Amino acid sequence: AGAKEESFNVLDLAEYTKNRPWWRKVFGPSSGSSAEKYNVATQLVIGGVTGWCTGFIFQKVGKLAATAVGGGFFLLQIANHTGYIKVDWKLVERDVNKAKQQLKFHSSGNKMSPEVKSKVDEVIIFLKKNVILTGGFAGGFLLGMAS
Repeated sequence: AGAKEESFNVLDLAEYTKNRPWWRKVFGPSSGSSAEKYNVATQLVIGGVTGWCTGFIFQKVGKLAATAVGGGFFLLQIANHTGYIKVDWKLVERDVNKAKQQLKFHSSGNKMSPEVKSKVDEVIIFLKKNVILTGGFAGGFLLGMAS
C-alpha cells in the first residue's frame, strides 16, 4: 500500500570508461590545475595541511640528521684523541680545498643545464597556476617548522 514506482537510469560503466582517457580515470573529471578544481578555502586548507606536515617532518628529520652528524664527528674526535684511529688532517684539508676549488669553478659559469632549466620552468609554471595552494603550503610549512 502506498508504494511508489521509481525509475532508475542505468549507466553502463564499461562503455563509459572506454570513451575516457586514462588520465581522466586516474585523476578524476578535471586534470587541470587545482585552481580549476577547488575553491580558494579548499586550496588554502590542502596547502596548509600538507605544508604543516612537510615542515614538521622536515624539522624532525633535520634534528635527527644534525644529531647524527654531530655525534659522528664527536665520536671521531674521541677515537682520534684516545688513539683508536689516526686522522691525516693535512690530507683532509687538501681534499676540502680541492672540493672548494671545484665548487668555485662550477659556480663561476652560472649556466644551468637544459634538463635543470626545463624542470625549473615546469616548477615556475606550476607555482603560477596554483598560487593559492602554494601560499597555503608555504604558510603551513613555516608553522610545521615552528611546532
